[in-house]
Amino acid sequence: MPNQSGCALTSKDLSVIEDQLTHIATACRVAANYAGQFQNPQLKNVADTVAQHHRQHFDALYAYLNGCQ
Repeated sequence: MPNQSGCALTSKDLSVIEDQLTHIATACRVAANYAGQFQNPQLKNVADTVAQHHRQHFDALYAYLNGCQ
């Protein structure tokens, strides 16, 4: 059943989203870690870009969940 904002998430939906947030956060940390270890500026830039990309996905999904409350 939808709540006031129109979201209709079941407990299964929330579980899947929670798992996805965990995976995205892990990917972001891994990419940021690699960016900190690379000496090559091009590889560092790529890893930074990948980390930022994952962070944007995490933030968007998290914002969606907050809007469903």
